[in-house]
Amino acid sequence: MPAPTGPPTRRSLRSPVGLGAAVCVLLGAVAVADVLAIGAGAHSRQLFSEGMADDFLTYDEAAGDRADLLYRASGSLQVLTLLATVVVFLVWFRRVRLNAEVFDPYAHSLRPGWALGGWFVPIAVLWLPHRVASGTWTASSPGGSNRPPTPRGLLHAWWAALLCAQVFSRYADQAYSDAEEPDEVLTAFDQVMAADALDILAAVLAILFVRRLTAMQGERAAQGPAPVAPAIPAERADWGRAH
Repeated sequence: MPAPTGPPTRRSLRSPVGLGAAVCVLLGAVAVADVLAIGAGAHSRQLFSEGMADDFLTYDEAAGDRADLLYRASGSLQVLTLLATVVVFLVWFRRVRLNAEVFDPYAHSLRPGWALGGWFVPIAVLWLPHRVASGTWTASSPGGSNRPPTPRGLLHAWWAALLCAQVFSRYADQAYSDAEEPDEVLTAFDQVMAADALDILAAVLAILFVRRLTAMQGERAAQGPAPVAPAIPAERADWGRAH
C-alpha cells in the first residue's frame, strides 16, 4: 500500500485554468465522437435488420459496406479523441494534485506521484485515482480546514460513471466481436450504442468535475496556502491574471 505523504515541502502554485479548459474541449470532442458513433451504429443496425427480414435476399451489399466503413471510421474517431483527452487530462490531474499539496499537505493519503501512477496499476486503478482526487478535492475546498470540505457528490458521480462506462464498453465490444448469429449481431449493436451513451454521460460529468475542481483551486489560491506552507503572493497574482 502506498505510504501517505510525509512532511510538507516547499512548492509553487501553477494555474490549471488553461489545462482545464483544454480538457473540457477534448471531453466535448469525445462526446461528439460518441454521438456520431451512435448514429453510424443505428444506421448499420437498421440495414442489417432490414436484411434479416427477408433472409438477406434483397440486401444491398454496397450500402452495407458503406455503413460498415462509416461505423469503423466513427470508432477510429472515438479512439483518437479519447487518447488526446487522456494525455491532457493526466497533465491537468497532476497539476491540481501538486497545487493541493501547497493548499494542505496533510489532506492526502497518497504521494503526488500517484496522480499519474495510480492510473496504470492493474486492479488498483479502480480506486487509486479516486483516492488522489478525493484528497485533492478536500485540500482545494475554499476555506481550507476552517470550513467543511465541498460536498463530493460530483466527484463520486464522475468516478462511478467512468468505471461503468469503461467496464460496459469492454463487455459490449467483446460481444460485438463474438456475435455470429443475426440476433446476436443486433443485440451487440444495441449494447455498443448503449455503451457509447454511457460514455457521453461520463464525459459530461467529467467536464463538470474538471470545471468545478479548477474553480475551487482558483478560490483556494486567492486565500493563500495553509499555515504550514510559506506565503506566495506572486503565484496568487498569477491566478488573478489567469481568471
